[in-house]
Amino acid sequence: MTEKAKFEKVASSLHSDGRRNYVQPADVKGRFATSRKGIFALLIGIYVLLPWVQIGGHPAVFLDIAARRFYLFGATFNAQDTFLLFFLLSGIGFALFVATAVFGRVWCGYACPQTVFLEGVFRRIERWIEGPRAKRIRRNAGPMNFDKFWRKTLKHIAFFLMSTTVAHIFISYFVSLPGLWKMMQESPLNNISAFLWVFILTGIMYFNFAWFREQMCVIICPYGRLQSVMTDLDTIIIGYDEGRGEPRGKKSDPDAGDCVDCGRCTAVCPTGIDIRNGLQLDCIGCAACVDACDEIMVKLKRKPGLVRYDSQHGLRGERKKFWRPRLALYGFLAAVGLVVAFFFGLQSHEEFEANLLRLGGTPYLVEDDGRIQNLFEIHVVNKKSKSHTYEIKPSTDDGLEYVIAIPNPTLKGGQGMRVPMFIYSSPSNTVDSIHLDVSQDDSDTVHKVSAPFLRPR
Repeated sequence: MTEKAKFEKVASSLHSDGRRNYVQPADVKGRFATSRKGIFALLIGIYVLLPWVQIGGHPAVFLDIAARRFYLFGATFNAQDTFLLFFLLSGIGFALFVATAVFGRVWCGYACPQTVFLEGVFRRIERWIEGPRAKRIRRNAGPMNFDKFWRKTLKHIAFFLMSTTVAHIFISYFVSLPGLWKMMQESPLNNISAFLWVFILTGIMYFNFAWFREQMCVIICPYGRLQSVMTDLDTIIIGYDEGRGEPRGKKSDPDAGDCVDCGRCTAVCPTGIDIRNGLQLDCIGCAACVDACDEIMVKLKRKPGLVRYDSQHGLRGERKKFWRPRLALYGFLAAVGLVVAFFFGLQSHEEFEANLLRLGGTPYLVEDDGRIQNLFEIHVVNKKSKSHTYEIKPSTDDGLEYVIAIPNPTLKGGQGMRVPMFIYSSPSNTVDSIHLDVSQDDSDTVHKVSAPFLRPR
């Protein structure tokens, strides 16, 4: 096939003049389709169930932004621990680079939330209500009648309800399920912020999954464009064996290749491309075309794998290699660099925090008898998920008088408390700093805090 012919036959979710070409992917069966359904079910199950799973008295994942406390699989963090997010997100990012360098856009095809919900939920609803691809295309091209009206109406009602459900589950990660249930029973005006977030998220999801769909991957998501710099000729991608398939022709033609130009690989593609035109930015690596082509090859009693997972070197019949410089670099940055740094930070995550703060206003007071007074407060934060009692006491006998409002505060999991304290010094005492120990009831950890003691000079 000439380059001009290839260009004229390019398939896409956009027409050559830029207009939207609405993609209606056909159903497909096969080993990769079955695997994807299982992965989709697992990921959706995790998304739905995590707010229900309790670890240490809190949801497994609970981002309590209002209280600035974050619970992650039994560990408790506060706002001062957000630096760990840098290591976590960077490590995940480089791990994704490794996966892309090895397997191309496997994330997009199997685990991206856009793909999981679109292919695993919304398009399944569409197929249940509107039928297979051929019926959908004929109905969409035809005039509005009762059959078309009720199916479209029911589909969009289902889409809206599903978008609302997904949005509510998402919000539960930030307000907890009991908090969400309580909000749902009250007037929206009582929880206007949460209500607006649910309203906005529902609108975004409905717009995305009901209409925008694959355009999110093609137009907005930058990952498809980044794959061109993260992949190379040895990256495992989904590709067409041109040497085996060309020239295309009928099964009865002895001079034709294995491709009979049935168009099945294009019909099942969720972004509407023709995989036979080579690696394209629109390809999300879902392997639907692999299952579709293998099905045809089996019917024709030909060897499957005309469209398959392989590297570009492999598709050309050339030598393939796994280890290469870019893979070593990405792997080092992900496994040895930022991921290790994150886990090191996680291991050094302390059970509680204690900070000595000077109260605002007058730095010190001189009483009638000459005693000097300094005002402080100790900020203690329980970073565990269960309640603990803490002891606040002077580190040494420095001759100062300590008046601590609550010397043994009890804090719930994730709770913080500011404990006021007054410190007095006689005129003859020359101590210029104070030192206190803060300890936890069932831990050997002791935080030592100190601050200057101010007096007239």
